[in-house]
Amino acid sequence: MIIPQVDAICDGGDLDCGSGLLLIIKKNIDPLEVGGVLEIRSREASVEGDLPAWCRMVKHEFLGMADDEGGYKRYFVKKGNGKEERSLEADLEAAKGYKWTVRIQGEKGLTAKVHSRNHTFLVGQPAEFSPKVDAPSAVDFFISSLGSCLTVGFKMLASKNNITIDEFEVTLKGQLENVLYHMELEDIGSPKITKIAGTVYVSSPSDEDLLYQIWEKTLERSPVYQTLKDQVDLDIKFSIVY
Repeated sequence: MIIPQVDAICDGGDLDCGSGLLLIIKKNIDPLEVGGVLEIRSREASVEGDLPAWCRMVKHEFLGMADDEGGYKRYFVKKGNGKEERSLEADLEAAKGYKWTVRIQGEKGLTAKVHSRNHTFLVGQPAEFSPKVDAPSAVDFFISSLGSCLTVGFKMLASKNNITIDEFEVTLKGQLENVLYHMELEDIGSPKITKIAGTVYVSSPSDEDLLYQIWEKTLERSPVYQTLKDQVDLDIKFSIVY
């Protein structure tokens, strides 16, 4: 295609249209005059099909796309004069008010079945510490939620800044103040999680200072990390490996 002259550029990284990309697009296309062209950069494959459909729905003109040497695709959207059903402000307020909902059912034995959107998974005893279990414990999921939030959060921020990540891995260990209190074997102490420690390993050809900046921003923007940091001793080291 012939690359059009653009009036603004936004980068969605690896976000898809259902996980925040449309909010980024709306924030950048709203200030443009009718007929202005927005370039959207994305690495997410589903955008190729979803973005034209969204443009038709809100009366913008999808001009086409082009590949880029950086590994992402460039999409071009001309702002239309149709009025969208909701303003950007309304969409942002709706996002702020979103509530995550899960449903949990008791299952056979000491397990629970969790229904979360289109996923279902089993959870075992709250603080089971045997090496082999029928289902991960609630504490396993608790610690995993922190590691997963940091992993995906870092990758998302890296992709939005066109930073290539070759490998990324987090190893975490969590400790309870007294698991015996939870098991009713002792009556002193507390069953609360007191410390989570570990190391983040990242391999990337990018500048080290930039990687550290992305890591600090990941911690600042992580819902799980920010919820825990004043309640639990978090000792997570960031290590760049080659």
